[in-house]
Amino acid sequence: MAKKQAKTADSLPLVAIDMGSDSVRAMAARRVAPDLFEILGVESRPQKQGNVCVEQGVITQSSNAGYVIAEILKLLANRIGEDELPMAFISVGGQSMQIAAVHSRRDQARKKEISQSLLDEMERECKEKIELRNPDVAVLGLVPSYFKLDGVEQDEMPSPEQRAALVEAHYTAFCGRKTIDTQLQKSFSQAGRVIEHSFVRPETLLSAFATCDGNHVLMNGCAVLDLGAQTTTFTAYKGGQYLINKVVPKGGYHITRMLEQQGLDFATAEVLKKKFGCASPDCLEKNVRLRIPASAEVGGDFVISTQELAEAIELKLQEILSPVLDELQKVESRINTLYITGGGSMLQGIAEYIQSKTSVRVQYGAHNLLLHSKTDEKYLSPEYTSLVGTILLGQDFRDNHKNQLVRKPGFFDRMKESTLDMFIDQN
Repeated sequence: MAKKQAKTADSLPLVAIDMGSDSVRAMAARRVAPDLFEILGVESRPQKQGNVCVEQGVITQSSNAGYVIAEILKLLANRIGEDELPMAFISVGGQSMQIAAVHSRRDQARKKEISQSLLDEMERECKEKIELRNPDVAVLGLVPSYFKLDGVEQDEMPSPEQRAALVEAHYTAFCGRKTIDTQLQKSFSQAGRVIEHSFVRPETLLSAFATCDGNHVLMNGCAVLDLGAQTTTFTAYKGGQYLINKVVPKGGYHITRMLEQQGLDFATAEVLKKKFGCASPDCLEKNVRLRIPASAEVGGDFVISTQELAEAIELKLQEILSPVLDELQKVESRINTLYITGGGSMLQGIAEYIQSKTSVRVQYGAHNLLLHSKTDEKYLSPEYTSLVGTILLGQDFRDNHKNQLVRKPGFFDRMKESTLDMFIDQN
């Protein structure tokens, strides 16, 4: 009997997962031209109250997260006509994420090619260097800053054609609590799936914007304000260096909660914010009186004007953005552009509001140039930028690691994780 040929990752669609605080999304895509992709399918599962598995960008319930990952990848496989999607790329973030500079050096004794295996080994060394010094910390992502080949500095990763005796690799390490990484690994193991590679969310966003607007934005200096449901992240970058990565544990949900406390149920408050909310009264075109059914506990109607609504939202926005604007002020002279993205960036007047607080040019981050012209318009929304950026980096990873075999966690690995969770639950 002929031996079944092992599958390579290159034979499968690119799959990206975004473990968001409001919903878990998965996207499948394929490359149709350099830096141009066709979306094959998307699946999304909103997080439900009482069964939340991700909070502030961190997995809190690995068993629930594992179930969601397995379910969403099964639905996605059915949608695009694949038997199974055993692997996925993922972007990670989280409240505790910090940055640190780290480097590795290799003397090859003589001038010779710089293999991908050498670069991978240097990356692993940098990761281990940080984690051995800090047992409670995990390196969530290593982003190349620059390389030195025989003393000559370059921003790009060495190509297979380049040769050098002395190789230096300098990285920015994104670090967080070790539980972020262990919970993520456990969740995929319990789902019977494998992380093909993980990236940090700031890297996926910056890569998407730089590919669309040109790499000069990175050299000239830019920043990303990622307005999420439960966290707001500010990242500044210039010329190969991450200058700041600041995570504020507040986001769009905190505005919704503020409205909920006025006597609305959460779903109604969320609709009110999205449909009629504005970042500031200064951004309102006209003042309108709104009458909305109050929550069952309060009864009757909730009455508010769009002027009053904007005033309430602005107060909460000031609370959320104050730490970010303090950080922005520190690097204003070093950057030219501030991209805003994430679900919260769809709040009316948010770009104008932020622009009134800074001298840096504020614009919405876009990823449309990475997608085929026939892409459904809804996938051009900022909510999908991180997924598209993850697809872009995933393709780069495959280009540098050709013919990798498809991996799947074994049965006993999954049983071990399930048994451990049962023991923890019982205690």
